[in-house]
Amino acid sequence: MSDAWSWAYDPDAEHVVGGLPEEVVAEVERMAQQLADLGRDALDVGRGPRPGSLRLLEFFGGFGLLAFLPLERSEVIVITSVTWAG
Repeated sequence: MSDAWSWAYDPDAEHVVGGLPEEVVAEVERMAQQLADLGRDALDVGRGPRPGSLRLLEFFGGFGLLAFLPLERSEVIVITSVTWAG
């Protein structure tokens, strides 16, 4: 059995990444899977007020910002927002 968590968009993919270029969506989903693969260690990734709260990660050299919530009890990474300035 894997220790990896799952990941999901909240509320859905259309709301979070709808309209973004395919390569940006692919990068977001790659990063989401890497966070899920980290499992509990994802609580300490990114910037935020404290581990386990809403976290921020830059991507594409700072042109993108990914907001996610690691939910330890549910073992899921929730992608809540993606900002793209490219």
